[in-house]
Amino acid sequence: MIYRELSAEEFNDLASRILYEDNHLLVINKKAGEIVQGDKTSDEPLTETCKAFIAKRDAKPGQVFMGLPHRLDRPVSGIVVLAKTSKALERLNAMFRDGNVSKIYWALVCNEPQQKEKLLEGMLWRNEKQNKSYICRPGALRKDARLAKLIYKYIGKTERYFLLEVELMTGRHHQIRCQLSDMGCPIKGDLKYGAPRSNPDGGISLHARRITFTHPVKKEPLTIEAPVPASWPELR
Repeated sequence: MIYRELSAEEFNDLASRILYEDNHLLVINKKAGEIVQGDKTSDEPLTETCKAFIAKRDAKPGQVFMGLPHRLDRPVSGIVVLAKTSKALERLNAMFRDGNVSKIYWALVCNEPQQKEKLLEGMLWRNEKQNKSYICRPGALRKDARLAKLIYKYIGKTERYFLLEVELMTGRHHQIRCQLSDMGCPIKGDLKYGAPRSNPDGGISLHARRITFTHPVKKEPLTIEAPVPASWPELR
């Protein structure tokens, strides 16, 4: 297997964003705009870039295994966990599926929430053509709607925006974006869900901040945290 030759800049950039690595796992701080898995665009996904990185760094002449047990939307930044072995991937798939992974996000929102902390719970459905999720209103429940739950906490503010910490309790399509927008707090830069303007980098100010799980092979507890993008405004 011959992988694309990464430039020195690409190689060093990716190396600087490794949050954790061992023989079984590779955890990367994803940039907004990167895709984690191939789609209809011709853009190289993060999985393939990481394969090329490992092949170059470790001088691997053969095929590099890189499994993806979870997803992160293209405009979102933060933690992406990759599996370097099939055993790790199989076990991680089960952990994410069964809800045995704690996921914390940070979100800069356009409006101050009415309550400092709250459980948001509702039924979401996904419009495939629009690639957008909606809250089902009372009396209009759909068969394809699924329960969505999260807890947010107000933790700070910038000059113009408000910082929320979000604990994701279910993993629905665009869940955080949809539920925060529904309560009147669209995420900064998220035009699809009601933000008034886009971010310069085309991403949204939603960041996978912290993840906690049991190592799939070593069986040790792991907590990994990703620094927020340098482009985010400073807290006051």
